[in-house]
Amino acid sequence: MNTQENVPVEVLETTPPAVPPAAVEAPAPLVIPGVDDSCMYLHRELSQLKFNIRVLEQALDESYPLLERLKFLLIFSSNLDEFFEIRVAALKKQITFAREQAGADGLQPHQVLARIGELVHQQVDRQYAILNDVLLPKLAEKQVNFIRRRHWSAKIKAWVGRYFRDQIAPIITPIGLDPTHPFPLLVNKSLNFIVELEGVDAFGRDSGLAIIPAPRLLPRVIKLPPEIGGPGDNFVFLSSMIHAHADDLFNGMSVKGCYQFRLTRNADLSVDAEDVEDLARALRGELFSRRYGDAVRLEVVDSCPDNLADYLLKQFGLAPGELYRVNGPVNLTRLFSVTGLESHPELQYEPFTASIPKVLQDSDNLFQAVAKQDILLLHPFESFTPVVDLLRQAAKDPQVLAVKQTLYRSGANSEIVDALVDAARNGKEVTVVIELRARFDEESNLQLASRLQQAGAVVIYGVVGYKTHAKMMLILRRENGELRRYAHLGTGNYHAGNARLYTDYSLLTADVALCEDLHKLFNQLIGMGKTLRMKKLLHAPFTLKKTLLDMIARETAFAAAGKPAHIMAKVNALTDPKIIRAFYKASQAGVRVDLVVRGMCCLRPGVPGVSHNIQVRSVIGRFLEHSRIYYFCNGGEEVLYLSSADLMERNLDRRVETCFPIEGKKLILRVKKELEAYLADNTHAWILLSDGTYVRQQPTGNQHARSAQAMLLEALSKPLARYRSGSPVRLRTLPS
Repeated sequence: MNTQENVPVEVLETTPPAVPPAAVEAPAPLVIPGVDDSCMYLHRELSQLKFNIRVLEQALDESYPLLERLKFLLIFSSNLDEFFEIRVAALKKQITFAREQAGADGLQPHQVLARIGELVHQQVDRQYAILNDVLLPKLAEKQVNFIRRRHWSAKIKAWVGRYFRDQIAPIITPIGLDPTHPFPLLVNKSLNFIVELEGVDAFGRDSGLAIIPAPRLLPRVIKLPPEIGGPGDNFVFLSSMIHAHADDLFNGMSVKGCYQFRLTRNADLSVDAEDVEDLARALRGELFSRRYGDAVRLEVVDSCPDNLADYLLKQFGLAPGELYRVNGPVNLTRLFSVTGLESHPELQYEPFTASIPKVLQDSDNLFQAVAKQDILLLHPFESFTPVVDLLRQAAKDPQVLAVKQTLYRSGANSEIVDALVDAARNGKEVTVVIELRARFDEESNLQLASRLQQAGAVVIYGVVGYKTHAKMMLILRRENGELRRYAHLGTGNYHAGNARLYTDYSLLTADVALCEDLHKLFNQLIGMGKTLRMKKLLHAPFTLKKTLLDMIARETAFAAAGKPAHIMAKVNALTDPKIIRAFYKASQAGVRVDLVVRGMCCLRPGVPGVSHNIQVRSVIGRFLEHSRIYYFCNGGEEVLYLSSADLMERNLDRRVETCFPIEGKKLILRVKKELEAYLADNTHAWILLSDGTYVRQQPTGNQHARSAQAMLLEALSKPLARYRSGSPVRLRTLPS
């Protein structure tokens, strides 16, 4: 299927009409598209889907430990669930309400949905083939077995029978389908079974169909006792148990067939903050409805008869193309429970210890250490603990008067929240800006808001119409009769768990101007008033986008004047048309633009005359790349910023974001070298081609294998951790 997101470079050139060979004198001139032409933009949802496909590809990478490869396959499932719940649901909604709008790429929602369906069907088939034909056999070789029903021994059958009778049957409530028992309202992504029955029940009913919902509290994978399963780790699926004993749930009737299925629903919340008096109360009500949104996808086991699959499609109002037949469990994400087997550490990543900079190790008082110099941390290679400890010290320090903080994703029971609660109870003025609408963390954020309020903290829910996505903390301390501010600014969330899995920067600073800017931004969020002028901090939705465009334009002017010009950026997504257009103009002027974009990228690199000076790469590895870095050569006076914001319209126009400078040659050089490590990666980097496809980088000739994450692990973590690899990865310090 030809869509503009897959337009090859050749279509951007003029193809001459067929003429006799003798008449051919010269190739047709190259037609250079304009920076606004739709052919110069990739569709954002299709680009996001391709990121998910790159994640799936990691399951085939033999350089990863086996259980980690399984984890990548399950992450693909989890990502795909959210893709349907949010992105596909939004496209379907546009069509339903006749609000189809084409983006910069020119594609209509119905065209995008058709392409999504084609790609997802292909990749889901691949996913289950990888699971069944590659990963499960390799795991069996390591004595990690998922025993299918046809291979159950007499011992296993007897044990399963007892387990079903004692642990499953009392909880399950089968639902017969007849005029008095209409089709039940099923929860989003829940495991269910449709059952074909034969016979008449005690009341004379013979509808022939029933539904068995599997309660969420039941584990989807059950480990067999060693005396039953034998040596190694042996598991059976809950779905296999229910299939084997479905007859027991319908006394006196015969089960002709039992088939698992799962329904995915629209899970995007639709609270209009301007139309509610109490956002928290409205959000609590909306969270319940998320479980029962409009259907967007139906997954059924591949053995399900066509007539039953069609019956389910009709019940949910879905088209045949929205049916996905799978060769295995329909809810693969529940297999995450087996990826951390303590009995098989060799099948998982080698652990490492995140380091703490020496300047902090040698200081019992973090305020004194931060007062002397800015401290930059790169997680997870360097520990998140200093950030938590700074807040803990603030909670207990009698000289600390006030703490202000934003929370986007943290968890209600995190160490950060514990410290804030302690600070409030110790009489500090604690003010917390909580973003209740952080997707899929709404319930957790409601809980932590209640907990903080009960402790005496002032809780603010941000600004109507703008999500507060900035990561910032400000501490006010009295020192020698004067007030001094200390701050933390980050590219990631205040979540200790994520800090061990995501790459993010933290800046601890007492810089007077920067802390004053943070003070102004908190006042702007909490109170009312006009936009306040900042000295160093860039913030969305006010100055960030304009300043980034100005810096790109300045670099463009340097190139046009024949001066050195270079832009480097590392983000999670690049979709904003104005930013993309500015990059195109910079490329045309001769600016070298190196972009590391983990996920969605709507920019089309490598097009002659437009984006020939732009390279885009995506790095996928052990850790989720999450830091945002913006570097400008600036005529030799280098400028480098870290930010909470990606280059997306929502971040730059509709969110509260921060972008803060890294100052001093030493720190700028450090971040620059760390960024260049990603540009040198030739083992876990994917290069985006001009036709919208990605090609994985591999060492060529006598090149050494280079992994950015491996190099950062060796350079920053202690003790040094070797990156587990089937083929040798040469570890070295960061490139100069």
